[in-house]
Amino acid sequence: MNTLLTSLPLAIGESGGPSIILLVILGVVLVIALVIFFVIAQFFSIWLQAFMARASVTFWSLIGMRLRKVDLRQIVLSKITAIQAGLDVTTEQLESHYLAGGRVPNVVRAMIAAHRARIDLDWSKAAAIDLAGRDVLDAVQTSVNPKVIDVPNASSGRQTIDAVAKDGIQLKVKARVTVRTNIQQLIGGATEETIIARVGEGIVTSIGSSDTYKHVLENPDSISKTVLHKGLDAGTAFEILSIDIADVDVGDNVGAKLQADQAESDKRRFQAEAEKRHALAIANEQEMKALAQQNRAKVIEAEAQIPLAMAEAFRSGHMGIMDYYRMRNMQADTSMRESLGATSNEETK
Repeated sequence: MNTLLTSLPLAIGESGGPSIILLVILGVVLVIALVIFFVIAQFFSIWLQAFMARASVTFWSLIGMRLRKVDLRQIVLSKITAIQAGLDVTTEQLESHYLAGGRVPNVVRAMIAAHRARIDLDWSKAAAIDLAGRDVLDAVQTSVNPKVIDVPNASSGRQTIDAVAKDGIQLKVKARVTVRTNIQQLIGGATEETIIARVGEGIVTSIGSSDTYKHVLENPDSISKTVLHKGLDAGTAFEILSIDIADVDVGDNVGAKLQADQAESDKRRFQAEAEKRHALAIANEQEMKALAQQNRAKVIEAEAQIPLAMAEAFRSGHMGIMDYYRMRNMQADTSMRESLGATSNEETK
């Protein structure tokens, strides 16, 4: 009883007012109320906007998105836009795509455009296309409103596709390809560069198979028909609607230039072969001169042995002095006849 009496002043002040504990409790309740008020005030406007648009977004979802550092206004406005357009998209799908790095408003607008154009495009496919780096809104717009691709692309630095017919005349061609997006093949499908490359290859093949350039000039649509039937849009993200030849110009006579270059090349080759044969002939001539000099040296060497042989014959008695004089007379007669013969030949000339 005494303990209860001593504790009463703690609950009731001396002047009969509230105690310290009660003040603390009231302060805590007031702080909590203020926090709740600020939270409600912070999210109330955007929650009310979603509520009035019949887009079910709870306070807990808004608080969770704020804690996960998600752009509340972007998600809620995208949800309102989707609901108003009649799309069945949940807040969790929008938030998940935002956290994955996707462009939520762009995907929502693309789905609305596809829905209005009666194109089969659900949220998972649109989100996958966006995360793959493709502009899904542009893809839907291109699917509804086809676009024109210039062949060749001006950014490549080339102005025309150059091809040579069988008669050797070069043709310079510009084409325009009308395509629309194939939503089903947008993920993993080839881009515009592939379409441009394939169309350019088809133009070169079509012109190259023509017998004369005049046939191409008379029927330029034959190029587009041939190219269009090759199925160039297979494996791409587009469907080719038409290929139109915008311009055809006559270029150089490539065949004549090639023939002239070939003739010049043959000329240089034959000249080289002739110079080679001339060099071989000169080398053979020099070899024959060297061989003649070598044989002449051998003759001189043999003639040098004659006096020695004659001296040896004199010593051994096989040759007399009269024999020697008769040999000298014969040599003199021979030299005289040779000089007379040379003189008569010069007079005859």
